[in-house]
Amino acid sequence: MKHITLKGCLAIVLLISQVTYAQIVITNKKFSFGTTGRIGAGYSPNADGKTGRQLNLNNQGSLGGRMDQGDYVDFLPAFHFTPVVGGDSSRSTKIDMQARLSFYSGGTFLGNVDTKSNQGMIVALPEAFVEARNIMGSDWDVWAGSRWLRYDDIHIADYFYFDDHSATGWGVKHKNTRFSMFFPAVIDTASSNSTPYSYTNIISGAKNLIYRQREVFVLEHTIPFKNNSLKLMAEFHHVDETGKNAVEQYPADNGWVIGAKLNTGIKTVLPGSFNQFSVRYGTGIANGGDNGNTQTWRTYGAPDAQTQTYKGAYSFTAVEHVLFNISNRWSLNGYAVFTTSKGGSDSNNKAVDYYKREIFNKKSEFNTGVRATYYFNNWFHILTELHYGVRKNGTKDPASMVKLVLAPTIVPTAERSVWARPHIRLIAELSRYNNEAMNTLYSPFLQHSGAKRYGTYLGVRTEWWVF
Repeated sequence: MKHITLKGCLAIVLLISQVTYAQIVITNKKFSFGTTGRIGAGYSPNADGKTGRQLNLNNQGSLGGRMDQGDYVDFLPAFHFTPVVGGDSSRSTKIDMQARLSFYSGGTFLGNVDTKSNQGMIVALPEAFVEARNIMGSDWDVWAGSRWLRYDDIHIADYFYFDDHSATGWGVKHKNTRFSMFFPAVIDTASSNSTPYSYTNIISGAKNLIYRQREVFVLEHTIPFKNNSLKLMAEFHHVDETGKNAVEQYPADNGWVIGAKLNTGIKTVLPGSFNQFSVRYGTGIANGGDNGNTQTWRTYGAPDAQTQTYKGAYSFTAVEHVLFNISNRWSLNGYAVFTTSKGGSDSNNKAVDYYKREIFNKKSEFNTGVRATYYFNNWFHILTELHYGVRKNGTKDPASMVKLVLAPTIVPTAERSVWARPHIRLIAELSRYNNEAMNTLYSPFLQHSGAKRYGTYLGVRTEWWVF
Protein backbone atom coordinates (compact mmCIF):
# COMPACT_ATOMS: atom_id res chain seq x y z
CA MET A 1 0.00 0.00 0.00
CA LYS A 2 2.84 2.37 0.90
CA HIS A 3 4.54 1.46 -2.38
CA ILE A 4 1.40 2.33 -4.36
CA THR A 5 1.00 5.61 -2.44
CA LEU A 6 4.63 6.56 -3.15
CA LYS A 7 4.14 5.88 -6.86
CA GLY A 8 1.02 8.02 -6.86
CA CYS A 9 2.84 10.92 -5.17
CA LEU A 10 5.72 10.71 -7.64
CA ALA A 11 3.27 10.73 -10.55
CA ILE A 12 1.53 13.84 -9.18
CA VAL A 13 4.88 15.61 -8.68
CA LEU A 14 5.94 14.77 -12.26
CA LEU A 15 2.59 15.95 -13.61
CA ILE A 16 2.80 19.24 -11.71
CA SER A 17 6.38 19.82 -12.87
CA GLN A 18 5.37 19.24 -16.48
CA VAL A 19 2.40 21.58 -16.19
CA THR A 20 4.57 24.23 -14.52
CA TYR A 21 7.20 23.83 -17.22
CA ALA A 22 4.53 24.17 -19.90
CA GLN A 23 3.35 27.45 -18.36
CA ILE A 24 6.73 29.16 -18.81
CA VAL A 25 7.52 27.94 -22.32
CA ILE A 26 7.21 30.81 -24.82
CA THR A 27 5.72 29.42 -28.00
CA ASN A 28 4.91 32.77 -29.66
CA LYS A 29 7.87 33.66 -31.87
CA LYS A 30 6.35 36.88 -33.21
CA PHE A 31 7.21 39.08 -30.24
CA SER A 32 9.36 42.21 -30.23
CA PHE A 33 10.60 44.43 -27.44
CA GLY A 34 11.78 47.99 -28.04
CA THR A 35 13.01 50.73 -25.78
CA THR A 36 13.84 54.41 -25.92
CA GLY A 37 15.24 56.64 -23.21
CA ARG A 38 17.55 59.27 -21.92
CA ILE A 39 19.17 59.21 -18.49
CA GLY A 40 22.25 60.47 -16.70
CA ALA A 41 23.65 63.14 -14.41
CA GLY A 42 23.21 66.90 -14.83
CA TYR A 43 24.94 69.69 -12.90
CA SER A 44 24.39 73.47 -12.89
CA PRO A 45 27.34 75.09 -11.08
CA ASN A 46 25.68 78.48 -10.60
CA ALA A 47 22.22 77.25 -9.50
CA ASP A 48 21.04 76.70 -5.95
CA GLY A 49 21.55 73.03 -5.07
CA LYS A 50 23.73 72.55 -8.18
CA THR A 51 21.21 70.09 -9.69
CA GLY A 52 21.08 70.51 -13.46
CA ARG A 53 18.06 72.41 -14.80
CA GLN A 54 16.93 73.02 -18.37
CA LEU A 55 18.16 76.40 -19.64
CA ASN A 56 15.37 77.01 -22.17
CA LEU A 57 12.65 79.63 -21.75
CA ASN A 58 9.46 78.75 -19.89
CA ASN A 59 6.45 77.54 -21.88
CA GLN A 60 8.64 76.41 -24.79
CA GLY A 61 9.47 72.86 -23.80
CA SER A 62 12.65 71.78 -25.55
CA LEU A 63 12.54 74.42 -28.27
CA GLY A 64 16.02 75.73 -27.63
CA GLY A 65 17.66 72.30 -27.32
CA ARG A 66 16.90 69.02 -25.58
CA MET A 67 20.23 67.80 -24.21
CA ASP A 68 19.35 69.13 -20.75
CA GLN A 69 15.90 67.49 -20.70
CA GLY A 70 14.84 65.34 -17.74
CA ASP A 71 15.21 61.55 -17.56
CA TYR A 72 12.77 59.12 -19.15
CA VAL A 73 12.66 55.45 -20.13
CA ASP A 74 10.07 53.78 -22.42
CA PHE A 75 9.54 50.04 -22.92
CA LEU A 76 7.59 48.89 -25.99
CA PRO A 77 6.45 45.25 -26.04
CA ALA A 78 4.59 44.23 -29.19
CA PHE A 79 3.06 41.15 -30.80
CA HIS A 80 3.09 40.71 -34.57
CA PHE A 81 0.90 38.32 -36.56
CA THR A 82 0.48 37.70 -40.26
CA PRO A 83 -2.31 35.13 -40.69
CA VAL A 84 -2.55 33.54 -44.14
CA VAL A 85 -5.96 32.58 -45.49
CA GLY A 86 -6.14 29.28 -47.39
CA GLY A 87 -2.39 29.21 -47.94
CA ASP A 88 -2.55 32.35 -50.11
CA SER A 89 0.12 34.76 -48.79
CA SER A 90 -1.18 37.56 -51.03
CA ARG A 91 -4.32 37.67 -48.84
CA SER A 92 -2.48 38.01 -45.55
CA THR A 93 -3.07 40.75 -42.96
CA LYS A 94 -0.31 42.32 -40.90
CA ILE A 95 -1.51 42.66 -37.30
CA ASP A 96 0.39 44.54 -34.57
CA MET A 97 -0.53 44.78 -30.89
CA GLN A 98 1.69 47.29 -29.09
CA ALA A 99 1.92 48.92 -25.67
CA ARG A 100 4.27 51.58 -24.27
CA LEU A 101 5.19 51.67 -20.60
CA SER A 102 6.77 55.02 -19.71
CA PHE A 103 8.76 56.20 -16.72
CA TYR A 104 9.55 59.92 -16.29
CA SER A 105 11.44 61.91 -13.72
CA GLY A 106 9.34 64.46 -11.86
CA GLY A 107 12.26 66.66 -10.92
CA THR A 108 15.51 64.87 -10.18
CA PHE A 109 17.41 61.88 -11.56
CA LEU A 110 15.16 58.93 -12.41
CA GLY A 111 17.41 56.38 -10.73
CA ASN A 112 17.16 58.17 -7.37
CA VAL A 113 13.36 58.20 -7.00
CA ASP A 114 10.29 55.98 -7.07
CA THR A 115 6.53 56.58 -7.21
CA LYS A 116 6.43 57.39 -3.49
CA SER A 117 8.96 60.21 -3.78
CA ASN A 118 7.90 63.86 -3.77
CA GLN A 119 7.89 64.91 -7.44
CA GLY A 120 9.52 61.56 -8.09
CA MET A 121 8.75 58.95 -10.73
CA ILE A 122 5.80 59.35 -13.09
CA VAL A 123 4.49 56.10 -14.60
CA ALA A 124 2.20 56.14 -17.63
CA LEU A 125 0.75 53.87 -20.33
CA PRO A 126 0.40 56.24 -23.30
CA GLU A 127 0.11 53.44 -25.87
CA ALA A 128 -2.00 50.29 -26.03
CA PHE A 129 -3.50 49.63 -29.44
CA VAL A 130 -4.12 47.11 -32.21
CA GLU A 131 -3.44 47.91 -35.85
CA ALA A 132 -4.29 45.75 -38.87
CA ARG A 133 -2.49 46.67 -42.11
CA ASN A 134 -3.14 45.52 -45.69
CA ILE A 135 -6.28 43.66 -44.62
CA MET A 136 -6.63 40.48 -46.70
CA GLY A 137 -3.99 41.84 -49.09
CA SER A 138 -5.92 45.07 -49.72
CA ASP A 139 -4.91 48.73 -49.36
CA TRP A 140 -6.97 49.14 -46.17
CA ASP A 141 -5.52 49.68 -42.68
CA VAL A 142 -7.41 50.13 -39.42
CA TRP A 143 -6.45 50.74 -35.78
CA ALA A 144 -8.06 51.35 -32.40
CA GLY A 145 -6.78 52.15 -28.93
CA SER A 146 -4.41 54.72 -27.49
CA ARG A 147 -1.24 55.55 -29.39
CA TRP A 148 1.45 58.12 -30.07
CA LEU A 149 0.29 58.91 -33.58
CA ARG A 150 2.82 61.50 -34.70
CA TYR A 151 5.22 61.81 -37.58
CA ASP A 152 8.05 64.23 -38.48
CA ASP A 153 9.81 65.90 -35.58
CA ILE A 154 12.63 68.36 -35.02
CA HIS A 155 14.68 65.87 -33.06
CA ILE A 156 17.22 68.31 -31.63
CA ALA A 157 14.31 70.25 -30.06
CA ASP A 158 11.99 67.26 -29.35
CA TYR A 159 9.27 69.05 -31.31
CA PHE A 160 6.68 66.89 -33.10
CA TYR A 161 5.11 69.53 -35.30
CA PHE A 162 2.12 69.74 -37.62
CA ASP A 163 0.37 66.37 -37.13
CA ASP A 164 0.81 65.12 -33.56
CA HIS A 165 -2.45 63.29 -32.81
CA SER A 166 -1.32 61.23 -29.84
CA ALA A 167 -4.47 60.26 -27.94
CA THR A 168 -7.15 57.59 -27.56
CA GLY A 169 -9.16 56.96 -30.69
CA TRP A 170 -9.45 54.96 -33.88
CA GLY A 171 -8.58 55.36 -37.52
CA VAL A 172 -8.81 53.93 -41.00
CA LYS A 173 -6.40 54.38 -43.92
CA HIS A 174 -6.75 53.63 -47.62
CA LYS A 175 -3.62 54.11 -49.71
CA ASN A 176 -2.55 57.71 -49.06
CA THR A 177 -5.71 58.89 -47.29
CA ARG A 178 -6.28 58.58 -43.57
CA PHE A 179 -9.36 59.37 -41.46
CA SER A 180 -9.15 59.31 -37.66
CA MET A 181 -11.26 60.23 -34.67
CA PHE A 182 -9.76 61.10 -31.30
CA PHE A 183 -11.08 61.61 -27.78
CA PRO A 184 -8.38 63.60 -25.95
CA ALA A 185 -10.40 64.94 -22.98
CA VAL A 186 -8.81 64.52 -19.56
CA ILE A 187 -10.39 64.64 -16.11
CA ASP A 188 -8.00 67.10 -14.45
CA THR A 189 -8.35 70.12 -16.72
CA ALA A 190 -8.12 72.92 -14.17
CA SER A 191 -4.37 72.43 -13.82
CA SER A 192 -3.39 71.99 -17.44
CA ASN A 193 -6.04 73.21 -19.86
CA SER A 194 -8.46 76.09 -20.33
CA THR A 195 -11.24 73.92 -21.78
CA PRO A 196 -13.20 72.21 -18.97
CA TYR A 197 -13.89 68.54 -19.62
CA SER A 198 -15.19 67.59 -16.18
CA TYR A 199 -18.02 69.16 -14.19
CA THR A 200 -20.38 68.36 -11.35
CA ASN A 201 -23.82 67.03 -12.24
CA ILE A 202 -26.82 66.42 -9.97
CA ILE A 203 -29.14 63.85 -11.51
CA SER A 204 -29.99 61.33 -8.77
CA GLY A 205 -29.91 63.90 -5.98
CA ALA A 206 -26.21 63.44 -5.37
CA LYS A 207 -23.24 65.22 -6.90
CA ASN A 208 -21.47 63.21 -9.60
CA LEU A 209 -18.43 64.02 -11.71
CA ILE A 210 -19.37 64.05 -15.39
CA TYR A 211 -16.80 63.61 -18.14
CA ARG A 212 -17.41 65.95 -21.12
CA GLN A 213 -15.64 64.56 -24.15
CA ARG A 214 -13.95 66.47 -26.97
CA GLU A 215 -14.50 64.90 -30.38
CA VAL A 216 -11.71 65.47 -32.92
CA PHE A 217 -12.17 64.43 -36.56
CA VAL A 218 -9.00 64.38 -38.68
CA LEU A 219 -8.66 63.89 -42.45
CA GLU A 220 -5.15 63.59 -43.96
CA HIS A 221 -4.03 62.98 -47.52
CA THR A 222 -0.47 62.59 -48.83
CA ILE A 223 0.48 63.33 -52.44
CA PRO A 224 3.83 61.73 -53.40
CA PHE A 225 5.80 63.04 -56.37
CA LYS A 226 9.37 62.19 -57.42
CA ASN A 227 11.53 62.43 -54.28
CA ASN A 228 8.99 64.63 -52.50
CA SER A 229 5.61 64.47 -50.79
CA LEU A 230 2.90 66.97 -49.90
CA LYS A 231 0.64 66.26 -46.95
CA LEU A 232 -2.71 68.05 -46.54
CA MET A 233 -4.62 67.99 -43.26
CA ALA A 234 -7.99 69.17 -41.91
CA GLU A 235 -9.45 68.84 -38.41
CA PHE A 236 -12.82 69.56 -36.79
CA HIS A 237 -13.20 69.79 -32.99
CA HIS A 238 -16.41 69.78 -30.94
CA VAL A 239 -17.29 69.82 -27.24
CA ASP A 240 -20.91 69.56 -26.18
CA GLU A 241 -22.59 71.85 -23.68
CA THR A 242 -23.04 70.76 -20.08
CA GLY A 243 -26.35 69.18 -19.06
CA LYS A 244 -29.27 71.07 -17.51
CA ASN A 245 -28.51 69.51 -14.13
CA ALA A 246 -24.88 70.64 -14.11
CA VAL A 247 -23.57 72.85 -11.31
CA GLU A 248 -21.12 74.51 -13.73
CA GLN A 249 -22.58 75.66 -17.03
CA TYR A 250 -20.29 75.51 -20.08
CA PRO A 251 -21.54 76.17 -23.64
CA ALA A 252 -20.87 73.98 -26.66
CA ASP A 253 -17.85 75.01 -28.72
CA ASN A 254 -16.09 74.17 -31.99
CA GLY A 255 -12.82 74.62 -33.83
CA TRP A 256 -11.18 74.01 -37.22
CA VAL A 257 -7.63 73.30 -38.39
CA ILE A 258 -6.12 73.30 -41.88
CA GLY A 259 -2.50 72.77 -42.84
CA ALA A 260 0.03 71.57 -45.39
CA LYS A 261 3.49 70.03 -45.08
CA LEU A 262 6.04 69.67 -47.89
CA ASN A 263 8.75 67.01 -47.55
CA THR A 264 11.63 67.31 -50.03
CA GLY A 265 14.54 64.91 -50.40
CA ILE A 266 17.99 66.44 -51.02
CA LYS A 267 20.84 64.67 -52.81
CA THR A 268 24.09 64.85 -50.83
CA VAL A 269 27.27 62.78 -50.45
CA LEU A 270 25.75 60.86 -47.56
CA PRO A 271 22.09 59.85 -48.08
CA GLY A 272 19.20 60.97 -45.90
CA SER A 273 19.26 64.76 -46.39
CA PHE A 274 15.89 66.54 -46.54
CA ASN A 275 13.99 69.79 -46.22
CA GLN A 276 10.60 69.97 -44.47
CA PHE A 277 8.31 72.99 -44.44
CA SER A 278 4.85 73.21 -42.91
CA VAL A 279 2.13 75.76 -42.16
CA ARG A 280 -0.92 75.20 -39.94
CA TYR A 281 -3.82 77.43 -38.93
CA GLY A 282 -6.28 76.60 -36.15
CA THR A 283 -9.41 78.41 -34.99
CA GLY A 284 -11.74 78.28 -31.98
CA ILE A 285 -11.01 75.56 -29.45
CA ALA A 286 -8.54 74.06 -31.96
CA ASN A 287 -5.98 76.87 -31.50
CA GLY A 288 -3.64 74.71 -29.37
CA GLY A 289 0.13 74.62 -29.55
CA ASP A 290 2.17 75.71 -26.51
CA ASN A 291 4.82 74.54 -24.03
CA GLY A 292 6.72 72.80 -26.83
CA ASN A 293 3.60 70.76 -27.64
CA THR A 294 1.73 71.07 -30.94
CA GLN A 295 -1.51 69.20 -30.27
CA THR A 296 -4.33 71.45 -31.44
CA TRP A 297 -6.76 70.30 -28.73
CA ARG A 298 -4.66 71.94 -26.01
CA THR A 299 -6.68 75.15 -26.30
CA TYR A 300 -4.72 78.37 -25.71
CA GLY A 301 -5.93 81.52 -23.94
CA ALA A 302 -9.17 82.56 -22.24
CA PRO A 303 -12.76 82.40 -23.53
CA ASP A 304 -14.86 85.40 -24.49
CA ALA A 305 -16.16 87.08 -21.34
CA GLN A 306 -19.78 87.21 -22.61
CA THR A 307 -20.29 84.02 -24.62
CA GLN A 308 -17.74 81.90 -22.70
CA THR A 309 -16.65 80.35 -26.03
CA TYR A 310 -13.46 80.51 -28.11
CA LYS A 311 -15.11 81.92 -31.22
CA GLY A 312 -12.52 84.23 -32.78
CA ALA A 313 -9.54 82.40 -31.23
CA TYR A 314 -6.73 81.41 -33.60
CA SER A 315 -3.21 80.04 -33.88
CA PHE A 316 -0.76 80.06 -36.79
CA THR A 317 2.45 78.02 -36.89
CA ALA A 318 5.16 77.81 -39.57
CA VAL A 319 8.05 75.32 -39.34
CA GLU A 320 11.24 74.95 -41.39
CA HIS A 321 13.41 71.87 -40.73
CA VAL A 322 16.45 70.82 -42.75
CA LEU A 323 19.16 68.14 -42.60
CA PHE A 324 22.29 68.32 -44.74
CA ASN A 325 24.66 65.33 -44.67
CA ILE A 326 27.41 67.38 -46.26
CA SER A 327 30.19 64.77 -46.28
CA ASN A 328 31.49 61.79 -44.34
CA ARG A 329 32.86 64.37 -41.86
CA TRP A 330 29.97 66.81 -41.38
CA SER A 331 26.18 66.92 -40.95
CA LEU A 332 24.08 70.03 -40.28
CA ASN A 333 20.56 69.92 -38.80
CA GLY A 334 18.69 73.23 -38.48
CA TYR A 335 15.19 74.44 -37.65
CA ALA A 336 13.03 77.55 -37.31
CA VAL A 337 9.58 77.73 -35.67
CA PHE A 338 7.21 80.70 -35.54
CA THR A 339 3.89 80.66 -33.64
CA THR A 340 1.33 83.34 -32.90
CA SER A 341 -1.84 82.57 -30.93
CA LYS A 342 -4.82 84.34 -29.39
CA GLY A 343 -7.63 83.05 -27.18
CA GLY A 344 -11.34 83.81 -27.38
CA SER A 345 -11.20 87.00 -25.32
CA ASP A 346 -10.80 90.41 -26.96
CA SER A 347 -7.87 91.19 -24.69
CA ASN A 348 -4.36 91.38 -26.13
CA ASN A 349 -2.90 90.88 -22.67
CA LYS A 350 -4.47 88.88 -19.83
CA ALA A 351 -8.05 87.67 -19.44
CA VAL A 352 -10.06 85.55 -16.99
CA ASP A 353 -10.44 81.86 -17.83
CA TYR A 354 -13.16 79.40 -16.78
CA TYR A 355 -11.50 78.94 -13.39
CA LYS A 356 -11.39 82.68 -12.56
CA ARG A 357 -7.65 82.85 -13.15
CA GLU A 358 -5.96 85.65 -15.07
CA ILE A 359 -3.96 84.10 -17.90
CA PHE A 360 -2.29 85.48 -21.01
CA ASN A 361 -4.64 85.57 -23.97
CA LYS A 362 -2.12 86.38 -26.70
CA LYS A 363 1.45 85.28 -27.42
CA SER A 364 4.01 85.11 -30.19
CA GLU A 365 7.26 83.17 -30.21
CA PHE A 366 10.15 82.37 -32.49
CA ASN A 367 12.81 79.70 -32.11
CA THR A 368 15.72 78.74 -34.30
CA GLY A 369 18.73 76.51 -33.87
CA VAL A 370 21.31 74.32 -35.56
CA ARG A 371 23.31 71.22 -34.63
CA ALA A 372 26.63 70.56 -36.36
CA THR A 373 27.87 66.97 -36.11
CA TYR A 374 31.56 66.38 -36.78
CA TYR A 375 32.49 62.73 -37.34
CA PHE A 376 35.97 62.60 -35.81
CA ASN A 377 35.90 58.88 -36.57
CA ASN A 378 33.22 56.20 -36.75
CA TRP A 379 32.61 55.98 -33.00
CA PHE A 380 33.51 59.47 -31.75
CA HIS A 381 31.34 62.40 -32.85
CA ILE A 382 31.47 66.02 -31.69
CA LEU A 383 28.06 67.74 -31.47
CA THR A 384 27.82 71.52 -31.38
CA GLU A 385 24.55 73.44 -31.09
CA LEU A 386 23.49 77.09 -31.17
CA HIS A 387 19.90 78.04 -30.28
CA TYR A 388 17.91 81.25 -30.00
CA GLY A 389 14.43 81.60 -28.49
CA VAL A 390 12.16 84.59 -27.90
CA ARG A 391 8.61 84.77 -26.55
CA LYS A 392 6.23 87.71 -26.07
CA ASN A 393 3.31 87.16 -23.68
CA GLY A 394 0.50 89.70 -24.04
CA THR A 395 1.80 93.27 -23.87
CA LYS A 396 4.91 92.37 -21.87
CA ASP A 397 8.40 92.87 -23.29
CA PRO A 398 9.78 89.82 -25.14
CA ALA A 399 11.87 87.35 -23.13
CA SER A 400 14.80 85.83 -25.03
CA MET A 401 17.63 83.35 -24.63
CA VAL A 402 20.74 82.31 -26.57
CA LYS A 403 22.26 78.90 -25.82
CA LEU A 404 25.56 77.33 -26.91
CA VAL A 405 26.12 73.58 -26.51
CA LEU A 406 29.23 71.40 -26.89
CA ALA A 407 28.84 67.62 -26.56
CA PRO A 408 31.67 65.18 -27.38
CA THR A 409 29.84 61.89 -27.97
CA ILE A 410 30.75 58.21 -28.01
CA VAL A 411 28.73 56.19 -30.54
CA PRO A 412 29.24 52.45 -29.83
CA THR A 413 27.52 51.36 -33.07
CA ALA A 414 30.26 53.16 -35.06
CA GLU A 415 27.88 54.75 -37.59
CA ARG A 416 28.47 58.09 -39.28
CA SER A 417 24.84 59.15 -38.99
CA VAL A 418 22.92 61.73 -36.97
CA TRP A 419 20.45 58.92 -36.12
CA ALA A 420 23.02 56.46 -34.72
CA ARG A 421 22.21 55.42 -31.16
CA PRO A 422 23.01 54.88 -28.36
CA HIS A 423 24.88 58.09 -27.54
CA ILE A 424 27.02 58.61 -24.45
CA ARG A 425 27.57 62.36 -24.20
CA LEU A 426 29.69 64.76 -22.20
CA ILE A 427 27.56 67.93 -22.27
CA ALA A 428 28.51 71.55 -21.61
CA GLU A 429 25.95 74.36 -22.08
CA LEU A 430 26.00 78.13 -21.62
CA SER A 431 22.93 80.36 -22.00
CA ARG A 432 22.44 84.11 -21.91
CA TYR A 433 19.11 85.76 -20.98
CA ASN A 434 17.85 89.25 -21.78
CA ASN A 435 16.54 91.56 -19.03
CA GLU A 436 12.90 90.42 -19.34
CA ALA A 437 13.75 86.72 -19.03
CA MET A 438 16.23 87.36 -16.20
CA ASN A 439 14.02 89.67 -14.12
CA THR A 440 10.87 87.50 -14.46
CA LEU A 441 12.81 84.25 -13.89
CA TYR A 442 11.46 83.02 -17.22
CA SER A 443 13.34 79.70 -17.33
CA PRO A 444 13.42 76.48 -15.26
CA PHE A 445 17.06 77.29 -14.53
CA LEU A 446 16.32 80.84 -13.39
CA GLN A 447 13.50 79.66 -11.14
CA HIS A 448 16.06 77.61 -9.21
CA SER A 449 18.96 80.06 -9.33
CA GLY A 450 17.42 83.53 -9.15
CA ALA A 451 17.93 86.42 -11.55
CA LYS A 452 21.15 85.72 -13.43
CA ARG A 453 22.39 86.80 -16.82
CA TYR A 454 24.02 83.47 -17.62
CA GLY A 455 22.95 79.89 -17.09
CA THR A 456 25.19 76.82 -17.08
CA TYR A 457 24.67 73.09 -17.42
CA LEU A 458 27.16 70.23 -17.33
CA GLY A 459 26.24 66.60 -17.72
CA VAL A 460 27.16 63.06 -18.68
CA ARG A 461 24.09 61.47 -20.22
CA THR A 462 23.06 58.68 -22.55
CA GLU A 463 20.27 58.56 -25.14
CA TRP A 464 19.07 55.47 -26.99
CA TRP A 465 16.36 53.90 -29.07
CA VAL A 466 16.19 50.22 -30.02
CA PHE A 467 13.27 48.77 -32.01
